[in-house]
Amino acid sequence: MSQTILIVDDDRDIVRALAGYFEQAGFVTRTAYDGATALTIIRAEAITLVVLDLMLPDRDGWEITRTIRADRRLEQLPIIMLTARVGDSDKLLGLELGADDYITKPFNPHEVIARTRTVLRRVQPQASHIIQIGELIMDTDSRRVTLDSQFIDLTPTEYAILKTLMQNPNYVFSRSELITRSLGHEYESIERTLDSHIRNLRKKIEPDTSQPRYIQTVYGVGYKIEA
Repeated sequence: MSQTILIVDDDRDIVRALAGYFEQAGFVTRTAYDGATALTIIRAEAITLVVLDLMLPDRDGWEITRTIRADRRLEQLPIIMLTARVGDSDKLLGLELGADDYITKPFNPHEVIARTRTVLRRVQPQASHIIQIGELIMDTDSRRVTLDSQFIDLTPTEYAILKTLMQNPNYVFSRSELITRSLGHEYESIERTLDSHIRNLRKKIEPDTSQPRYIQTVYGVGYKIEA
């Protein structure tokens, strides 16, 4: 089945160019030039992934990301944020809101395709397997995570990080190793974004984020999950 990519940008030349590259790579594309149209398409059609410009005429990419992540039907939809803003604070905010990757302009279209494939690989179902640590249970077939029998909503990136940690209990990952194992080599240059995802994960799975039960910080090294 073809995977459908929604490209959202008010620059029609960028949209046209990206659509051409995606279609050459075997994807189906849909396009939007403003946030309202993008949300209409997302709610009405089976979109596989959104390439989302940060600066749009009616609402910014952050607001659209918040809206998607707040909708239970759409919260798992992968988002790659595309923007001319290069500040670390912008990247961190986008990722904290639930974006799965962040690409700055100008960009190489082949890089956008490659990163899209990386994100989509992370959200593909794996062979059926249950991983359990304490009351935290992950079903890697259904991609379902529960804590004390309560379903935990995770973004694709959060799921990938947690899966890597749970598959290697008590193993201490450096930040760069955890990023590479979970998310792909292209994340190696922005290790600080990992801390944002860990913070979001802790809010969802830890009874007390000030004294984590599961995801432990190993100071000067990185992170591990306690078995």
